[in-house]
Order: sequence, then C-alpha cells, then structure tokens
Amino acid sequence: MTGNSLDPHLARYAARTDGMRASAIRALFAVANRPEVVSLAGGMPYLESLPLAELAADVAQMIAQDGRVALQYGSGQGILELREHICQIMALEGISAHPDDVVVTVGSQMALDLVTRIFCDPGDVILAEAPSYVGALGTFSSYQAQVVHVDSDEDGLLPDALAAAIESVRASGRRIKLLYTIPNFHNPAGTTLAVERRPQIAELCRDAGITVLEDNPYGLLGFSDTIYPAIRSIDAENVIYLGSFSKTFAPGLRIGWVLAPHAVREKLVLANESATLNPPVFNQMMIARYLSNFDWQSQIKTYRQLYAERRDAMLGALEAHMPEGTTWTHPDGGFYVWVTLPDGFDTAAMLPRAVTARVAYVPGTAFYADGFGTRQMRLSYCYPTPERIVEGVRRLAGVLDGEQDIMRTFGSSSTRRRSLGAPSPSSPSPDTA
Repeated sequence: MTGNSLDPHLARYAARTDGMRASAIRALFAVANRPEVVSLAGGMPYLESLPLAELAADVAQMIAQDGRVALQYGSGQGILELREHICQIMALEGISAHPDDVVVTVGSQMALDLVTRIFCDPGDVILAEAPSYVGALGTFSSYQAQVVHVDSDEDGLLPDALAAAIESVRASGRRIKLLYTIPNFHNPAGTTLAVERRPQIAELCRDAGITVLEDNPYGLLGFSDTIYPAIRSIDAENVIYLGSFSKTFAPGLRIGWVLAPHAVREKLVLANESATLNPPVFNQMMIARYLSNFDWQSQIKTYRQLYAERRDAMLGALEAHMPEGTTWTHPDGGFYVWVTLPDGFDTAAMLPRAVTARVAYVPGTAFYADGFGTRQMRLSYCYPTPERIVEGVRRLAGVLDGEQDIMRTFGSSSTRRRSLGAPSPSSPSPDTA
C-alpha cells in the first residue's frame, strides 16, 4: 500500500459515521487544563467543596458490607434504591413519578443517545433552541437527524417561533420527532425559560404530536433558590425528562437518568441493555448512599453560593473589560454566560490567539447545527476562582483589543479567513443576550 492510499477501513464505515464530529469542548481540554491557562471553556463542577474524606469512609464501608453486590452485574434499568431517590429529587420540581418509569443511564449524555436512537430515523427533524447544547447536537448528527433551530431570547424558547418552525418544517414535507430543550440555566445561553411559556410550549408540542425532550442538569442550581416547575410536571404523557448527578454531585461517576412514559421506558431499558448491559452498580450504590447518609441539599446550597460568587465575578469583569457593543446574558443559575461580540469578530478564528494569551473559551459555532454563532462565545464560571475569572476576562479583552487592531488594518476575521481559502462562516446569529 502506498503512503497516500486511504485506509481500507474507511470504505467500510456505516453512512451514519459521516455525522460524527469531535466535540469543540473536548478538543480544548488538553490545552485548557494546562495550569497557566485560565479555562473559561469547560463546565466542570467545583468538587473541592465535597466532603471527600467522609465520602471515602462511606465507600469503604459500602465495599465491606455490600461489596458482592456493588461489584456485580445489575439491572439494565438501574437499582431500585437510587430510582426511588431520583423520584424524590424530581418532586422538588413538581414531578410526580414512579420508580418503575425511571431508567438510570451512564450520564445524561447516554440518555440523549438512547432517546435519539429510539425515536429518530435518518432525515427526521429535531427542533432545538438556538443556540443548543453541543453534546446533544453531536448525538443528533450521529443518528443523521436534522436539527432545526428555534429562536430564543432572554426568557428562553419563544412559543411563537416554535409554532412557526413546526409549520415551516411540515410544509417542507419533513417529519418532526422531538423538541429538545434545556429550560433552566441553559447551556450555553445561561437563560431560563419563563414560567408562563412552559405550558404554551407543552401544548404546542402535544397538539402537533411532537415529543418534548426536557434536559435539566442544572435545575437545582438556581442562585435565588428558586426551583422552577419542570415541563414534565405540566404534561407527563408527552415529555421525556433527563436528569444527571454530574452537576449536583460528581461527573466522574457518570450517572444520569431518564423519566419516560411507560411505553417509552420499555424501549429505553432494552436500548440501555444493548449498549452497556447495565449502568455501573458501584457508582449507583455510592450515589444512593450519599443521598441517604449525607446532607446533599446543603451541599447543593454550597454549590449555589460558590457559583453565584463566580457568576458575579464574571459579570463584573465583562462590564469592566469588554469592548463597546459587546452583550452578554445574565444567568440566575447554572454555569454559563453567553457573549455576543460586535460585528466583524470571529470567535473560532480568534481562539488560537486566545490560547496563546493563556485563556480559553468555546466558540459559538459549536452550539449551532447550521454554522451560525460566529460572533458568540460561551464562558464558563463554575470552576475557576473569582480571581482567576477576572484575570481570564482581562486576558480575553486583550485578545479582543488586538483583534480590533488587526481588523482596522486588514478587515474582519471572516474576510481574512475567506482570503486565505478557509471555509466561509455563515452570517452571525441574532443577538441572544
């Protein structure tokens, strides 16, 4: 075989592999985790506040007492004790659920994969907010589903835009299967769906025969201690609810869940078994013991206080350092601020210079399926200290100042990219701040 011959395996791939793309966030990890770089990119919880010594002692006791169970195979649906705890957690959001309708998964990312596998054939349409979670977009693309974005504003998804999108897609002859939404402290936008819009959205989807896929990993992390009613609490028969312990406890355990109508639950268990046989029993038992033996609600309050302090540091730094014409969202919970820069900036083209300046972010195009978001970026405030956040924004502002100097001399980032033969980015998205 000559040196320039294609790998013979390439011709054997399934067609759906064309939809597989590297995550823009995962690609940044190697750089962003260097100690000299202030990472405003990854949404990593601040685990230093966990009672690690006490957790270690509890795990040792679990192994001594129940090691034969914890280290063994388990149910494809997940252990009953954890599913009972999950129902109690969801009750805080007004959800009435039975443990039989909960399926434990390897993180809520796997739940996204299972639901998409069950519902979507190639070419089916999934409606999603603009912007939307990069991990969901990757999953949808891998199953060859088409994402149609629906406009949102500072109060979340717009019901009128949803109705228009449904009408437009159906007029084109395509079939809509799901509405994917993150109603609380949105990733990446940082917005929260207005309470009065939730029943409107539920009704629109029910009337149109579209299943709502409600993804809610941040719902308990509101800075005002407000817990918003889940869309699932409004319509239990047409909403599939996804939850996770990655943001409220520890992402390394990779435990999430799906609450689904009974008929869907049966398919989810089968799909779960075909993918993993069963979610890790050890991790499930550890979380169940944590929920039983520790004051987990006080731990969540600690997280809220930490993240609120970091949010305030980021908003203050943005106000102090960002160039005129920049806008950003003002989250009341969660991990993220969504920043929109003035015309002419291209956050993807600018990223290498930012990394050289020892600051990292996620470019906005990662959160769109259609190439939009060239002027946007997601900044995460959950992990760095407030002092590091301020320094990171200061470094970022320096990069933007340098970029403006270059634009005054050579034109906008997008113009320069086209002149160099790079792919032309789509036009900037509407300002969602």
